[in-house]
Amino acid sequence: MTLPLEGIKVIDFTGVQAGPACTQMLAWFGADVLKIELPGKGDVTRSQLRDIPGKDGLYFTMLNSNKRSLELNTKTPEGKEILTKLLKGADIFVENFAPGSLERMGFGWDQIQAINPRLIYGTIKGFPEDSPYSDLKTYEDIAQCAGGAASTTGLIEGSPLMSAAALGDSNTGMHLLIGLLAALLHREKTGKGQRVYMSMQDAVLNLVRVKIRDQQRLERTGELTEYPQYPHKPFGDTVPRGENASGSGVPGWMMKCKNWKTDPNDYVYVIFQPWGWENVCNVIGKPEWITDPNFATPDARIPHLFDVYNAMEAWTIDKDKHEVVEILRKLEIPCGPVLTTKEILHDESLRANGSIVPVEHKDRGLYYTVGCPPKFSAFTPEIKASPLLGEHNAEVLTELGYSAADIAALKEKGVI
Repeated sequence: MTLPLEGIKVIDFTGVQAGPACTQMLAWFGADVLKIELPGKGDVTRSQLRDIPGKDGLYFTMLNSNKRSLELNTKTPEGKEILTKLLKGADIFVENFAPGSLERMGFGWDQIQAINPRLIYGTIKGFPEDSPYSDLKTYEDIAQCAGGAASTTGLIEGSPLMSAAALGDSNTGMHLLIGLLAALLHREKTGKGQRVYMSMQDAVLNLVRVKIRDQQRLERTGELTEYPQYPHKPFGDTVPRGENASGSGVPGWMMKCKNWKTDPNDYVYVIFQPWGWENVCNVIGKPEWITDPNFATPDARIPHLFDVYNAMEAWTIDKDKHEVVEILRKLEIPCGPVLTTKEILHDESLRANGSIVPVEHKDRGLYYTVGCPPKFSAFTPEIKASPLLGEHNAEVLTELGYSAADIAALKEKGVI
């Protein structure tokens, strides 16, 4: 099976989550991804949140599959020489160092462009280059705050809340991936490499565009009719937290199911489409609402949405979430259960379609990881184990022309 990026060489000079998520996807698509790691230590996630003492943590294994690992101290003259040789034969170089770090090391964009004009240089930073916050060290949660996600997430009267989804990290990696693939196509047409700069703030902001939409609507009209406080509470000058409102213009809310007191995830989310209103009224035992002027049309229902939500919850409260879904799906009422991480991990259908994938690791044994999200008709990426630290030292250096004696000397000096 031919993979689309076979023959593409990637130098992965990233750590933690955003960069590795991007380069892992490149590896899944067939690229030869070489992860550069600090000798004796490696990516910090190898030792973070370990579930097996002395073994690579799942944080690392689930973000670095299908790669090769080279230990390399790039602060030494020999290390710089090796990296330079690698860059001359590479197609893509990806880094997420602090601003200015690689320039001081001798591998900034201008310097790398001189080494290999065809090279595509992918860089991840916390903020855009001209941002007043560009010097801030950025983490997932900071990116969610700076990108506008946190201020619109949570209860109306509560504090801003973080999303458990990696909006700042893995999401940034996926945005960079899109940019790198576009740059590869551009190089096919022009023969030239380019720099692809991806900030975590921009990546979060792109996913918060509907809130930017709402900010402009709020400034024009002074209110947002689909938000839960309308029409009972006044709006301020910024988009408020939306609680469990759908945010799509079509009403939706989270409903308790019968085990909610003992199971914090026995909930179902229901969307109330305009064209399915008659079915909604019938199933919740409110057939009179079909013609009632206060409920008959979407606009009429807006001031009474919590009456609708309460009536639906009065119906769901004596059924578990799966029972609710089985009934509503037959009536074509959009709904979905709140699936837990345990349910997802052990879901037979997700395992069957490659969304959850078993991986045999040479050191820690069997573990499960998330498979390739897009499913292709022409190929299926094979998810392989992440590399041990320095597993490919000899292999990579031999490819560069180093002898066994040279490799031993480099190891003695702490270069690898």
